[in-house]
Amino acid sequence: MSPYVLLIISISLFTGTSLTLISSHWLTAWMGLEINTLAIIPMMTYPNHPRATESAIKYFLTQATASMMIMFAIIHNAWATNQWTLLQMTSPSASTLMTLALAIKLGLAPFHFWLPEVTQGIPLLPGMILLTWQKVAPMSLLYQISPSLNMKILTLMAIASTLLGGWGGLNQTHLRKILAYSSITHMGWMTIIALINPTLTLINLLIYIMTTLTLFITLNFSSVTKIKSITNMWNKSTPTTIIIFLTLLSLGGLPPLTGFTPKWLVLQELITNNNMTIATLMAFSTLLNLFFYMRIIYITTLTMFPTSNNSKLQWPHPQTKTTNAIPTLTIMSSLLLPLTPLFIILN
Repeated sequence: MSPYVLLIISISLFTGTSLTLISSHWLTAWMGLEINTLAIIPMMTYPNHPRATESAIKYFLTQATASMMIMFAIIHNAWATNQWTLLQMTSPSASTLMTLALAIKLGLAPFHFWLPEVTQGIPLLPGMILLTWQKVAPMSLLYQISPSLNMKILTLMAIASTLLGGWGGLNQTHLRKILAYSSITHMGWMTIIALINPTLTLINLLIYIMTTLTLFITLNFSSVTKIKSITNMWNKSTPTTIIIFLTLLSLGGLPPLTGFTPKWLVLQELITNNNMTIATLMAFSTLLNLFFYMRIIYITTLTMFPTSNNSKLQWPHPQTKTTNAIPTLTIMSSLLLPLTPLFIILN
């Protein structure tokens, strides 16, 4: 892709998200979402491949449907309240429609089916943007209008997202699909707490973006897209393999890694507000995620260090290029440092 085209796309992505973040009017917030949607599509279709084109079309149709619902909710709310201000979502029907539209934008269950397929069909770098930067603008709207949203629908979708995200990743061998289901689960954790303590939503989003960026950059440097490709990396670049393992465990929420911190804070807040049943379901969903991350590491370790008992489990080793980005990866791996003791001290 031409550097000038890439620069225009990057500026458009930044402008769209910034416009949604700073806007107080519904039309400008909607325009920011549309700029974001249109800016990433050229990145999805490069290089030109039928699977990438199919994924871009799926993404466009899904996001266009969500944008149409958002515009309809905005117009209906303006007709009912005579207000275009972002924080004046007082119409119940408009609030319900806005909740469903943001759920489609974020990939919450049961509107999550497009996310794994789109992520699997595009390259790693557009997939990284899709699962990180593209979540910022819809999540900012969710954060600002959380008191006006339909609490029952949002809670049900959040619980369904955490459970289906864990179940969906159990039988996957492609890392991009696994990360897509991980995104669905993390979006569920963010939305469940948005109605109770929106600040925890921002903390959860920040840690999720840092951890996912670390993993995607590492996988892109190593040209790894499948679980079996990790097995050939141990002899080529041992630090890179360790970073991938630690990042996966952090995404799964294994203490004392950083990914455990937001989950622990969310569970603590839910229990404080007498939502014990919801907290139990969320904790069980975390075990599902942690299980398939541990399974990835276990199978990869058996293949890297075969014995007489597990020699039949070996996979063919594809050719992977050796990475020379160890300094960059070392800096990124600092994001895996345990932050839980820090939060305990601050509290």
